Amino acid sequence: MTATELGRALRRWRDRVAPEAAGLPSGGHRRAAGLRREELALLAGISVDYITRLEQGRAANPSGQVVEALARALRLSGDERAYLYGLAELVPPGPDVVPGFITPSVQRLLDRLVDTPVAVSDAAMTLLVANPMYAALMGDPSGLRGFERNGVWRNFLGFPSRVRHTPQEWSAFQVGMVSELRTTAARYPADRQLRRLITELRAKSEQFAELWDAGVVGRMAASRKTVEHPQVGVLTLDCDLLRVEENDLHILVYSAEPGTEAAEKLDLISVIGTQNLAGKV
Repeated sequence: MTATELGRALRRWRDRVAPEAAGLPSGGHRRAAGLRREELALLAGISVDYITRLEQGRAANPSGQVVEALARALRLSGDERAYLYGLAELVPPGPDVVPGFITPSVQRLLDRLVDTPVAVSDAAMTLLVANPMYAALMGDPSGLRGFERNGVWRNFLGFPSRVRHTPQEWSAFQVGMVSELRTTAARYPADRQLRRLITELRAKSEQFAELWDAGVVGRMAASRKTVEHPQVGVLTLDCDLLRVEENDLHILVYSAEPGTEAAEKLDLISVIGTQNLAGKV
């Protein structure tokens, strides 16, 4: 497989994805109905220059992480994803690696929940995709790179967050994250990226190392989250964690009871969007 074939496939898939289907504005003059390179770069977390070089055949060997990010952003099917890996002269991740593939059925679910803050993470709690409402509520995560996209990493290393915890809630949340990560590590012992994440967390966070060495095991549970939004203030929402067992995905959904003040604030956030927002999740 040549880089030219890779570039053609990327352009073909990019042309078929409508920007509004990916949660992007569709206004302005467009030469084609699909995604611009800049939009694909934003969705995949990859530089525009690198996507240009891939499409023009000036770059031929993207990493597995880049291929997976492109497959998600381009909404590829399972067969198309496998084909993209082949074009990149890579083998799709096997069962010993934490899955990062968002199935078409999960993507359809995200497309329908446009008025609800939703994010999808893998079993290691690394953010794969977030819809515009989630970005508006929690802060735009599109600029996060590498381990910054991992929820355990961000929380234990003190990255800014809009979620506010009481000391008791924070303690329970930390135990839950470490428990979930340990369970995932036992399920995917050969995943080198996951092992590197755990090694760095143990080295950089005394609290994480202490909980890890204590051997806590378990799974995260549904909860209520108090969010401090820069424009609408504080709102407390139900936070449900839905699991897609077959692909080991976590779907995080925020909601408010209809008719409450929190529901009204959530409606206002949907209007405000991500304009002038500060802070990352």
